[in-house]
Amino acid sequence: MRKMMDVWVSVMIIASFAFAVESHACTRVVYIGPDQTVLTGRTMDFSIDIPANLWIFPRGMERNGQVGQNSLNWTSRYGSIISSSWDIATPDGMNEKGLVANLLWLVQSEYPVFDMNGEKKGMTIAAWAQYALDSFATVAEAVESLRQEEFVVVTDFIPGTDKFTTVHLSLSDATGDSAIFEYVNGKLVIHHSRTYQVMTNDPVFEEQLAIKGYWDHIPGTLFLPGSNRAADRFVRAAYYLRAIPQTDDPHVAVAIMFSVIRNVSVPYGISTEGQPHISSTRWRVVADQKRLVYYFENVLTPNVLWVDMKQVDFSEGAPVRKLALDAGQVYAGNALEHFIESAPFEFQGL
Repeated sequence: MRKMMDVWVSVMIIASFAFAVESHACTRVVYIGPDQTVLTGRTMDFSIDIPANLWIFPRGMERNGQVGQNSLNWTSRYGSIISSSWDIATPDGMNEKGLVANLLWLVQSEYPVFDMNGEKKGMTIAAWAQYALDSFATVAEAVESLRQEEFVVVTDFIPGTDKFTTVHLSLSDATGDSAIFEYVNGKLVIHHSRTYQVMTNDPVFEEQLAIKGYWDHIPGTLFLPGSNRAADRFVRAAYYLRAIPQTDDPHVAVAIMFSVIRNVSVPYGISTEGQPHISSTRWRVVADQKRLVYYFENVLTPNVLWVDMKQVDFSEGAPVRKLALDAGQVYAGNALEHFIESAPFEFQGL
């Protein structure tokens, strides 16, 4: 009886977190295994269709922050493979050094005011993750640079919708290090630790850690919260990450990671009355940061495709290449040969 009472109390506590905000439903998990095995998996969940294409970007690309005359300009130091959103933004990708960037929705985000005539440069939020992939080889390097706040992240509505873009950025690298970057009340907050292996949407990451701290004392074999809400997905992902076996077998490790992120996915087409931000999983990614293989799964197609980045020409001057997936195209296995040379998309700006 006492155990059942403890479980019920835990349900009520976690529900108080879960109902605090409405949230989109992405989840990101980092697996750290033996023999320097590191993989990052994520779900892309959204309330409307968010078609993805895969892009290969070489080194030496000239970039622009797309916010007018006071835009940040930079040149990519590293090549990357990314999943686009509507071919206007980079929400996910891995560079040739094994740095992975993931954007997840965070309703509570509040960004600094951008002065188009001010001294500080600006960059569209659509390019935030791409800037990290272009510029850094490790999480520590990214944290050291981004904490200087040498530019302002500028956000706006997603074109054709009433959705104002509010996201936080997670980075993980080939050593298993992680960092989460959030703008809270207009201030940049950075959480940097190898132990930050699980991340969802709302609430802010500090409160996610508090939720995890409580549930660490509740045996997952006795009870796990099962709803689609961000707090419950966080708890399930954290529990399974501790419970899954440790392996350096690349096939088993990828299968394990997909099994975890599928467990925290939201069934396709689901809707909940009065909760418009409970969102279907649209696609999933697993990035093997040791072996530099990027796996992609669209929930509307029956197969997983991948790209072995060691086979990609990322040299400066190499062509930008695209794998179109936004019209239901079906590929399986190593899809590198199906990429075609394409003009790069332009990041959505002001």
